[in-house]
Parts: sequence; C-alpha cells; structure tokens
Amino acid sequence: MQKSAVRPMPVTFPDSPLPDVPVDVELRFDTALPYAACLVFPLTPCGCTGSDAEVCWYFSRDLLDEGRHVPSGTGDVKISPGPVGEVLITLQGPDGQAVLSAPEDAVTAFLTDSFTLVPAGSETDHLDIDATLARLRAAG
Repeated sequence: MQKSAVRPMPVTFPDSPLPDVPVDVELRFDTALPYAACLVFPLTPCGCTGSDAEVCWYFSRDLLDEGRHVPSGTGDVKISPGPVGEVLITLQGPDGQAVLSAPEDAVTAFLTDSFTLVPAGSETDHLDIDATLARLRAAG
C-alpha cells in the first residue's frame, strides 16, 4: 500500500528581486503524519550540509486545501489564492518572510493524491499513538 505522495513543482518568489526565476521544490505527504503537508526546499550541497540536505516546512494539509480558495492561516504559514492559476504561500520565520507562488494545478494534484491516501476525516485512523508514546517514554 502506498504510504506517501510527492509532487515536485517550480515556485517563484514574486516579492523578490528575481520574481520570475523558478526554484524546484516538493510537496510531500506521509500517512504517518496524516494532518500535515511538507514543503521541501533542497539545499545546495556543500561540505557542511551533505548532498541531500533540505529544509522542510510542515503545515496543515487542510490549510493548504482551504488556502487555494480563500486566504487562510494566522501563524508562520499563510496560504491564499494568487493570480489566476497560482497559490501564494507565505512563510514567516524569525528573520523575515518569503512569499512563494506555486502552480495551482500542482497543488491541487498533490492534495488529490494525499486525500486519496488519507481521506478527510479519517486522519485519526492513521495515527499510531502507541508508537508515539513509546518514543516519548524512551526519550524521557
């Protein structure tokens, strides 16, 4: 049984000095984290990061779904409809914020894949509470 969905896509940074230069990212979904979507940025390999270093921003899958239609989010991640065919994702960190423009069709395809794996409302059926508690007890 498939346990994850990955959707590569180019994004742009419309508020940046180079608003039309695409950056390849991935949206990822794993059934082990049924409420979450992950936006993954690969890092340029160097001696300090290794060849597969990446930065992952986790946020609610429902936020991504809702944000395609109406502005959504109040925390570090906000999502809203953008110009026709685009979804805007705003990431807020301690050093500032970045606004990304993602292709709406790729976002929608990702959500379709993730909701096929874990339908809305069935997320708790995919949580392994016993394993999570065991990890917490072992760490403490």
